[in-house]
Amino acid sequence: MMWHGSMKMSDSGMMSRGWGTCRNLLAPAIAVLAVSLAVCWVPSPVLAQVPRIQGQGTAASGMGNAFAAQADDPSALHYNPAGMTQLHGVQVMAGGLLAGGTTNFASSSGVNVTGDHNGSLAWPPPTHVFLVANLKDLGLTALGDLTAGVGLTTPFGSVSRYPEDGPLRFKTTFAAMPLIDIKPTLAYRLTPDLSFGLGADIYTFPGMLGEGHFEKRSISPTTGATTELYGKDTAAGFNVSLLYTALRNAEGKPTANIGLVYRSQATLHLTGGLLSNGNKTSDASATFVLPQVLSGAIAIWPVRTAEREWKMELDVDYVGWKSVRNLDIHLASGATIAQPQNWRSTSTVMVGTEYRWLQLDQLPDWELALRAGYTNSPTQVPDLSFDPSTPSADVHIPSIGLGLLCKEGGSFLGLARCGDIGIRSIKPKAIGIDFSYQMSIYEQRTVNCGCAFPSSVVNGLYKTTYHTGGVSLRVNF
Repeated sequence: MMWHGSMKMSDSGMMSRGWGTCRNLLAPAIAVLAVSLAVCWVPSPVLAQVPRIQGQGTAASGMGNAFAAQADDPSALHYNPAGMTQLHGVQVMAGGLLAGGTTNFASSSGVNVTGDHNGSLAWPPPTHVFLVANLKDLGLTALGDLTAGVGLTTPFGSVSRYPEDGPLRFKTTFAAMPLIDIKPTLAYRLTPDLSFGLGADIYTFPGMLGEGHFEKRSISPTTGATTELYGKDTAAGFNVSLLYTALRNAEGKPTANIGLVYRSQATLHLTGGLLSNGNKTSDASATFVLPQVLSGAIAIWPVRTAEREWKMELDVDYVGWKSVRNLDIHLASGATIAQPQNWRSTSTVMVGTEYRWLQLDQLPDWELALRAGYTNSPTQVPDLSFDPSTPSADVHIPSIGLGLLCKEGGSFLGLARCGDIGIRSIKPKAIGIDFSYQMSIYEQRTVNCGCAFPSSVVNGLYKTTYHTGGVSLRVNF
């Protein structure tokens, strides 16, 4: 960005007043964010089509994650950062997902075993935290129509557990990848109908709770010892995005939006070691490539009035899983344990709808939204490199959701006005809570790797179903 000319005294005063407003509004938002980060900075398990977690905002989850062309709450920072220009003031969102479910395996020899998320519910849960500030609304007009934000999500990862005496013990008994994505992001409105977003994706393994690294355990088929491979790294990528409003109604509200998002790949050089019965036997390293993702989306509003809105959206994600060619383990001795993967790139299709009542006679100054959606995602893992720790199969994910938004004049449980709930003189303009439910129905998959023992223990029939409930809290200042 280039600056032309010098700042006038009046501009300086405006900047000073703008910063004062910004500071007053950001203080409670940052406090909410700090508390949320303290809770959410934890290793998290995977949901749905592993190892990529789709649900990074509960409203979006309720719509089958078809949200990149709507992108009108703080989770836009993930789904389409260009959409952040639609937000006003300072907005904070924090939430998480509770996941349960099992994978039932029947080996080719007729032995059955059940795997889970290291318990009936995956814990700690996958989380998301977003803070977005419209700088123009805060008086920082010298920067133009600029919006800034930062987020924390659980984009990739897995945790799974199988019995240590089961038929899969030579392949896996436990696996976890507690990876987080820190997302500093900017969005700029280029024209009234076109916005641009640019952000960084900083992938790392937090060490504050849990093991703080990738790990995978199994039982040695020769010695019977518990072996473990572990490692961690930090890597960076970037994302660019566009949001274009093709049609507006008489009130100027969008009735047709198009969204495009590109997320670059990033390479994790996992450095750690090998353990045998808890004792380190060698330093070790491996490389895992987080894939590039290209997303396209279109949303239309057949109804958009002052009283109600109805949106329908279609999103398609192309995920470049073909970059995962191998997970070879390199030992300190110079030896290499070959682990070819040869994953396939996939396209995930998401459709969703939302019907929102903006004026309720029974609940003045409240909004109500009902949501539904469907996601279809094919498997990226071929039989030859199938691993039970990622129960990959073609998956169908129906979802539903509910959203409630209490504006300033609304009454919360008849006890207080929502606009009076705040810190000192800083009061929220709205408080929202969203709920979602997703059922991940994996198609039955019969695996025949065509490989020798012990890798051949994966051969058999896999049946997987997961249930996911989500909740997000949103505060607009």
